[in-house]
This record gives sequence, C-alpha cells and structure tokens, in this order.
Amino acid sequence: MKRLILPVLLFFTRPSKAQQPAYFIDGYHGGIYGHLPGWQTKFMVEKLAQYPGWKINLELEPESWDTIARQDPASYEAFQRLFADQSPSGRIEYVNPAYGQSYLYNISGESIIRQFYYGMKKLRRHFPSAVFTTYSSEEPCFTSALPQILRSFGFKYASLKNPNTCWGGYTRAFGGELVNWIGPDGSSILTVPRYEIETLKPRSIWETIATNNSKEYIHKAFQDGILHPVGMCLQDAGWLYGPWLGRGNGDTSASQKVYAPSIYSTWRGYVENVSTHKADKDWKFSQEDVLVGLMWGSQVLQRIARQVRASENTIVRAEKIAAFARVWQGTPWPEAAFEGAWRTLLLSQHHDCWIVPYNGKPGNTWADKVVTWTGNTNACSDSVAEVSVRQLSGAHGNSNPDRSVRYIRVFNTTSVSRQEYVRAALPPGWEQASVSDLRGTKIPGQLLSAREILFKAQVPSMGYSTYILRSTTSAAPVTPASSVPAAVTHLANGQYQVETDLYRILLDPAKGGTIISWQAKQLGGKEFVEEGKRFNELRGNFYNAGGFRSSTETPAEIRILENGPAEVKLEIKGAIAGSPFTQVLTVQEGRARVDLHLVIDWKDNPAIGEYFDLPKNEQVRKAYYDDRYKLLALFPLRLASQKVYKNAPFDVTESRLTNTFYNRWDSIKNNVLLDWVDVEDGAGHYGMALLSDHTTSYGHGEDFPLALTLQYSGNGIFYRDYKIDGPSEMNYAWIPHAGKWDRAGIWTEGTKWNAPLLARMSDGTRMGERSLLQPGQPGIEISSLTFEGDDLLVRLFNAEAADGDQRLYLGFATDRAAEVALNGQEIQTLAIRKDSTGRRYVELSIPRFGIRTIRFRPIRVK
Repeated sequence: MKRLILPVLLFFTRPSKAQQPAYFIDGYHGGIYGHLPGWQTKFMVEKLAQYPGWKINLELEPESWDTIARQDPASYEAFQRLFADQSPSGRIEYVNPAYGQSYLYNISGESIIRQFYYGMKKLRRHFPSAVFTTYSSEEPCFTSALPQILRSFGFKYASLKNPNTCWGGYTRAFGGELVNWIGPDGSSILTVPRYEIETLKPRSIWETIATNNSKEYIHKAFQDGILHPVGMCLQDAGWLYGPWLGRGNGDTSASQKVYAPSIYSTWRGYVENVSTHKADKDWKFSQEDVLVGLMWGSQVLQRIARQVRASENTIVRAEKIAAFARVWQGTPWPEAAFEGAWRTLLLSQHHDCWIVPYNGKPGNTWADKVVTWTGNTNACSDSVAEVSVRQLSGAHGNSNPDRSVRYIRVFNTTSVSRQEYVRAALPPGWEQASVSDLRGTKIPGQLLSAREILFKAQVPSMGYSTYILRSTTSAAPVTPASSVPAAVTHLANGQYQVETDLYRILLDPAKGGTIISWQAKQLGGKEFVEEGKRFNELRGNFYNAGGFRSSTETPAEIRILENGPAEVKLEIKGAIAGSPFTQVLTVQEGRARVDLHLVIDWKDNPAIGEYFDLPKNEQVRKAYYDDRYKLLALFPLRLASQKVYKNAPFDVTESRLTNTFYNRWDSIKNNVLLDWVDVEDGAGHYGMALLSDHTTSYGHGEDFPLALTLQYSGNGIFYRDYKIDGPSEMNYAWIPHAGKWDRAGIWTEGTKWNAPLLARMSDGTRMGERSLLQPGQPGIEISSLTFEGDDLLVRLFNAEAADGDQRLYLGFATDRAAEVALNGQEIQTLAIRKDSTGRRYVELSIPRFGIRTIRFRPIRVK
C-alpha cells in the first residue's frame, strides 16, 4: 500500500455463542526493495507473542531474508521457530513466494514460472519446512493461467481478493464463499473470490469493503449465503499497527464498526478448518476478469516494459543455446550465471517498478533499478550465449585457409522450422558476397547498405544450419527467392508503392506517410485498410496545443533505404503537433509480418491526454485512464463485425468488451496488450494481428479502430507528473491473415518475432545441420530448455494445436523420459518410441493452453 494511515486501536475479539464469527486475513506485504525496516522481524515476533490469537500471512520478497539473517540473527532465528509449524492450525503462512512480487499478467508465462521457482527455492533455504498451500496477494497480482501453474507447484488454494491495495486494479466480483477457479487449459484450483457482494468502497480509489471486516460487509455476506465470510489486509511491512482490525484513519468510532467476533486466520487454516471446503460455483476465469490499469503510454512505463521484454527474450534464448551446447558438446551448464541473470530480471518485474516507477531517491528510483537489473540480465545472458555459440560453431570462428570463404551458422531457438531472411555482417574488406548451402546451391539474398548480407536461411526447429559465405567481385547480390521481388516505386502522384509476392502497400507522404491501401495478394487481393481512412495515423489530444492533432496534418518525407529484391525498407519522417518522428517500415519477400520502428523526438514536454488533472483519493474519475485521448497509432480495418482476440501469459482471450475505454477507477476494463492483439471479421475469414515489443494497452470499439497506445503525458497515479524527458522509441508489427488467430499461427509468429534467427561465423568443421527437438505438429511451443544436474528439462506449451496427444521428436540420445510437475514431482514415465522412419519420439497429452514439462537424461554420443 502506498498511503499514509493514522494510528489504529488494536482490536481483538473472541468467538461469541450469540453471534456467528467472521474471519480475517492479516499479515505483511513488501520487502527490502519495497519497504521493510530492520526492526520488522523483531516486531512480528513480539506481536505474535503479545497477541496469541493473531495469525499472519506473508508476501515478503524472498530475498529479504538474506538481509534479515545478517542484520538481526536473533529475531531471524526466533521467527524461524515460529514458522516451523506449517499445519492448518499454525500461525504463519507464506502466501506469495514469487521472487519479485510481479503483477504476472504483464510478463511472459515462462517468467511467471521462474518467479515461483526461484522464490520458493530461496525461501526454502531460510525455512526448510515451508509449505506453499495458498496463493494470495495484496496487489492485483493475478493472471488467468495461474490455476495450472499453482497446482503444478503444489498449491491447493488461491484467493482473488486484494481489498486494501486496489490502486492498480482488482478482479471482477464473482460468487460466494468458494469457487473453482478454472484456467484456460481446464485446470482448477479452489479459490476464495472477491465476493459478488464485495463492492468497491465509496469515495475511495484503493479499497473494497472487505478491507476491515466492517459490520456492513459481514452482514451483506451472511445475507448472500456466505457462511464463513472473510476479509483481508496484508499490511505494508513497516506499519506499526500489529493486528489490523480496529480504529483507522483517526475515526474514534472505527472500533464500533468492526464486526465481532472476527477471528484472525491463515488462508490455509481458513480453507481447511473453517470454510465449507467446497465450491459454490465453477468460474471459467477470463483474462478480462483481471481488471487492471497502469500508466499505459507514459514514457517511464514504456521504457520499463521494453527493457523487461527484451531481457525475457534474451535469457530464454541464451538458455536454449546453452542447452544445445550442453547436449551436443558437453559444455558445462552455467547454473550460477543463469540464476544471477534470472534474479535481476525477476526483480525488474516487481509490481512497484510498474506502478510507482518514480519512487526512490534520484538515481535510485524503481525505473533506475530496472535499467541496472535488466542490464545485468542481458550481460549475463549474452555472455553465456556467445560462449555456447563458440562451442557450437568452432572456437576460432573460421579455420578455412581460404580467406575468401567463411562459414555462417544460423541458430533457431523456436519449436518450428523456419525459412526466412537473416542478417550477417560482411568480414572486413569484403565489398560483395554470395551465400550458398553446403551442397553449393546459391541462396536468395540481398546486399544491404550497412555492409550486411541478407540471405534466406532454412533452419530446423531447436537447432542450426550452416551456410557458406564467399567474397565475390560481382556487383549484384543473389537473386530473390520469389518471382515477384520486393520493390518500392515512387509513383507520379507522389505516393510510394511497396510490392512483394504477398502484398501491395500504398503510402501517402502528403498525409504524414500513412498507409492508404494494403492488399494481400495471397488472400485474393483482400484490401485491409478501411475505405477513406488512414492506416498508421498518429493522433492524440494535445490539450494545450489545439486539442486533437494528427500526423496527417504535416507532409512526410519518405526515403528509400533498401529496395529489394529481398527487403524493402522505407524511412518516413513526419511530425505530430510540432514534434518530429521517424518511422522505418520493413517489408520482406515471402514474409507475412511487416515491421515498423518508431522514434518520436519530442520537443519539450507536451501535455497529452484527456485534460489536466490533479487527482485526489476520493476522485474516481481519472484523466489518465481514457486511451482515446492519448497519442495512438490508428489502424482502421476493412473487416465487418469485428472480433478481438488477445494473448496473455499461456492464454488467448476472446474479448467480450464492446469497447476498451473507461475513465473511472471503479470501471476498469482489461485493455492490456501483452504480445499481440488480433482483430478478425465476424465470419472468421480474415484478420489483422498487431504485435508490440512491450506490454501496453490497445484501443478498439464498435466505432473505434484498432489502436496502439503510444504516449501519455500528464499527472497520474499516486499524484506524480508522468513527463516526457526524451525521445520515445518502440517497435510494432502487423500480420494480415486468413482464418482465426490459431489457424493463422499468430502465437507462433509472435514467438518468432521475439526470437529472431541468430547468425554467427563458424569454422564449418562440425555437422552442418542439427535439430534438438521438434514437435509433431504446429502450435506446440517449446517454452524453455534448462538443465538440473545431468537432466534436460523441456517445457512445452500448447498454444495453437487441438487438445490431445502430442509427439515430441528427439534429436539426441536418451534412455529415460518422464513428465514432471513444476515442483519436480514425477507424474509419469514416458515411453521412447520410434516411428516408421526410425525417428525417436515421446508422446503425451496436452490440452490447448496446457503446460507440460519433460525430464530427459541425455546420453552424449561422440
């Protein structure tokens, strides 16, 4: 919690025969990075001794205990003794062991798993007897895929309440005492919901009525048939209140408002000893039931989100390449390096980084910490990846005595074989070059202006291919793969026409370089731009500079950077409300995805949003919520009766929103864009996916086009001025397609965008092509490859395939395979079989959106 609360009168009561008891979840939230004073552990030990009826639930950053053990060993040991009783009648339960207390909905699914894995590992070093039974959080740290993740880690229960810290959002109210929270894969976990009667507190922007077991709240619960109502507040570590119930906020009559008897409990004790222990309802929980709002479009949050996403991509790719090297070359697994890299990435995902980025002293704010933390993650990951690549490519980079020939090894860390263009730098002194495969077949490509060669590599899943690079005297690079090379033409009317084998795209420099036509040749010439509209227009409300302003107001200069035959690249220089921007549009032959890189070079700090706002605690109307007034990139689509699908961690949600817009704290909608959002016509014939390089918000409505949030500037959450203090930079992309998102492979395309092919020089002396793993059908993602000792752990995620048995083909020798839970417990042994061609595989059932982990014992064959 981020507000000042005046002292409270401690409140205790014993069960009364005359009145049915209610229950309360008390405890602490925070840690050494958020808020945890040195005296906190001693305080908890003393208060637990002073109040025998008090029980606490903990959401303290696991790393905090390293500091506590060092600074206050006596209190640390006393707390360990109190913690040892992990029975339902015990007095302490750890309810959120996540390493960095992340919001979860804003990060990758693999990051969520590592939040729990590393957090629980750290806590068990301090509390060997720790049992993790119930997941609960003081902040809205929820996402739809949690049931299967929690169950796989051994959790039995969950709570979807966060009554006392709803600044960043809350879950939808639903049901009564207990529900079965059902995730997208069908997994279920018994859950205490935010009750249907648990309304938001009037004249507040952070609380529900369950925050202090008021008589009103408890009586409403009883009237709704809830036999054992429970309230909750995980206090900020550092508050001096001890047991929470009692007077608050200086109201001398507050103690009279608390329902009596209210009994303190752990969540474990409440569910197992008190509750009905059976669900009133099944709740097929959608990602849109997570109602959350951050400062989307603010520059500081934009930078944090981009830094975190880049590090997520970097570390997972490094792990996969290191696994290749471990299996094929026997290279030692760098466990310490990865643990250090994950540590700082998980801390950069801390909810406080995202909701209070400006908090802290200058130079050491949460935003500053993210720069340091992700920098460490990237440095560690890049170092490991480069060592592994050298092991896989040859220690000396090139052993061929012919200096006019080089070998290039291209790595693919995704679960699909790929045939696409990859860049490789030319060696010093080379002016022209050609590429061929190891059989001598010339490979399509293009010499780029940046002294790089672009060539079309074909690389198997989870592996690599090798190519030959030759210095040539020819002025012309290799021919294109398609009979229709990529090219751009400057037309007589001043417009620019980009054409590939897949698309014909028309840009109008007179109107800010916007796209006025986009025809998909492979889809029968389908036109995707709404008639008379401007695709990729930038528009926002500059309320101190004339109101709504558009990039179409100012003509753009378009410069051709690359003109085929493999790639077209255009630089578009325009302006929005007096600030110049540069867009680089990249289109490739044979590639469905079209990329755009945007830099806005802001002049000063223009106000962008609905209006100037000085928010107050009781003011639920907020200027910073309504995305319609922020600077947006607009994508009007010629698609009738539009439907919206959007991905989430290990999930894809079909939106139920008629529009994404809201302007009040009590009316939050889930308008979060994690990796991509896809707009399809009602008949499911065509669609357009929008990909973003960072978590942000998107816009869409019945009368409002698909839009990407680019910029907000003004007052915002926790009364801070969210300023523009330099250029804004981001990447986004589009994929027109036929059919639904899953048929079009949009999840897979997003994964490929986040994990581009990696080209490195090789000595060319080892096997030219290898594949470690290959799923039997498209849509099965290999989320991660890691090692524990000598065992290879392979995590699979069914993003797009139908429910049922899935094969995983093996490119390495192994004599044992087993499916294991995320907590390491073996679920079943998997038979290693051979198909009719002699290929070895294992098979297991994975539902749509299901996660499965397989443990192999590789045998290295020299």
